[in-house]
Amino acid sequence: MPEISFPCWSVIPFILMLISIAILPIAFPDWWTSNWNKTMVSLAISLPVLFLVFNSHADLLQHSMRDYFSFIVLIGALFVISGGIHIQGAFSGTPLMNTLYLALGSVLANLIGTTGASMLLLRPYLHANHKRQRRTHLIVFFIFLVSNIAGLLTPLGDPPLFLGFLRGVPFRWTLQLFPQWFFAVGVLLLLFNIIDQYIFNKEDVETPGALAEEVQSHRKLIIRGKRNFLCLMGVMMAAFLSGLFQWPRGIQESIMIAMALISWFGTPRAVHKANHFHFDPITEVAALFLGIFITMIPALEILNQQATIWNLHKSWHFFWMSGTLSSFLDNAPTYLTFTALASGTLGGSPENIGFLTHSVTGAKMLSAISCGAVFMGANTYIGNGPNLMVRSIAEHSGIKMPSFAGYMAYSGAILIPLFIVISFIFFR
Repeated sequence: MPEISFPCWSVIPFILMLISIAILPIAFPDWWTSNWNKTMVSLAISLPVLFLVFNSHADLLQHSMRDYFSFIVLIGALFVISGGIHIQGAFSGTPLMNTLYLALGSVLANLIGTTGASMLLLRPYLHANHKRQRRTHLIVFFIFLVSNIAGLLTPLGDPPLFLGFLRGVPFRWTLQLFPQWFFAVGVLLLLFNIIDQYIFNKEDVETPGALAEEVQSHRKLIIRGKRNFLCLMGVMMAAFLSGLFQWPRGIQESIMIAMALISWFGTPRAVHKANHFHFDPITEVAALFLGIFITMIPALEILNQQATIWNLHKSWHFFWMSGTLSSFLDNAPTYLTFTALASGTLGGSPENIGFLTHSVTGAKMLSAISCGAVFMGANTYIGNGPNLMVRSIAEHSGIKMPSFAGYMAYSGAILIPLFIVISFIFFR
């Protein structure tokens, strides 16, 4: 394959795109709420790259746009279908039940994605604990687990893993990351239970009467829209069979679109209303990732060709580098950036990173990148899409959430030591 050459300046739009996603929501929050404004930013930053690749590298543009379409179809299908499932009622807001609920969310995140699981499970979780006085830690651990770390085991769990699947990583390969997943999720669940039990006991002393009795649920849990679980299974099977039988592009996407349409038209509007369902979040994802998928074309090629300059050879290098960037930028493009570096280090192409799974060295690099991108998206509010949505819903429910720096104090005290241990155990 002939080497593709891009000028160094062609990386600038990709950097600007990532900086815009990180800074504009903080600098201009009201202006940034408009998805039309996000689309305009995305297209404006993409124009130089479009001009560069349209004539000379049209094949790379076509490949990237096919990946973009598949990516949006999956995210959109999971978003629509999970929005048709409503959990009515509440469980008991005791430390044990909260821990079991987060464990359930940690499994479910791999089936309907971290965004779908967060939106589906957050409101029952809030309702179950509405009589608790101190609730900030409940949401922080929810973001750590359900919105981020738990979605490691399947390409459906987190966007970067699905991008890896689209670029040749076998669908079942991520199941090999179960030891890392089990360790991280297990440690956090244990730590959460200890902290929540301590806070619960303290509240029990301060509260007149028995707090354990007050937080007991007196309403039966009812799941509405259960037929949508069949649609979720259809999406999962489409992705799995597409990878297994190497279906031509379009078949998988058609099945996913069909599942989303069946869900949308087969779900009573009252269920969507109860979930406060609207299309703004998925529209935002589509607008921003359009710019990402265009501007990343020359950036990934240059990183791939100059991989040796970075001198990243150890798996822990990839774990911490991909994780650090994923903490402050979106973890999907960060994943692609470092898989391009890993591919270049081993003489491969950024368009087909599946070859990394064929060697011990490549598999270790890919494991480290996958864990770094998924795990460390939990380090800040802007590390992964669901984080800010969960924070916003919690604040509207009357929970005082920590500031950007305050949240990082939580992640720095809890997650960073955990990640150091993980790097010593799994990525030495």
